[in-house]
Amino acid sequence: MRQALPYVPKGRVIGLLGGSFDPAHEGHAHITREALKRFGLDEVWWLVSPGNPLKEHGPAPLEERLAKAREVMAHPRVRISDFEARAGTLYTAETLRALMRSFPAARFVWLMGADNLVQLDRWQDWRWIMESVPVGVLARPGQRVAARGAKAADIYRRYQLPAQASHLLGRAHAPAWCFVNVPMRRVSSSQIRASGDW
Repeated sequence: MRQALPYVPKGRVIGLLGGSFDPAHEGHAHITREALKRFGLDEVWWLVSPGNPLKEHGPAPLEERLAKAREVMAHPRVRISDFEARAGTLYTAETLRALMRSFPAARFVWLMGADNLVQLDRWQDWRWIMESVPVGVLARPGQRVAARGAKAADIYRRYQLPAQASHLLGRAHAPAWCFVNVPMRRVSSSQIRASGDW
């Protein structure tokens, strides 16, 4: 049975954190809480993807990953969503277009770790992404220097908000992006999969 789309009040600022969440862990929850605090967001949606076109091997079954995500991120302002599976989208740009059609009253902010900023220019329609929604970048251990030298960061440097103004990102007009350093949890999905602890 298809889940009904949630009602989103006009002007509500929603951060979008996409990924395979294979599995979801405290690091994801931590950056979500930081994003809520830092970027002026009303809520965050975790977009648990059916798969990642940049990864060679497929993830665990979607229902397992959704269940684990709900267990890890129980927060009144965070929604765990299978929107990509229901919309039939594969790439971030496709997903954003579908979300904008489905929720025209919402304001979206794309959230990513600094490691994704480094490879953003490999994403389909990445310039459209940068020019269509504000982007919040949260630094992870070991990625700060590489992220600052990323192609996307260089091309869109003049649209970067200073970290001290990060709370304005949710109301900014694209292109706009902000890079914030946050104390990160040194845990990754690949480490958890390798340990078999989920």
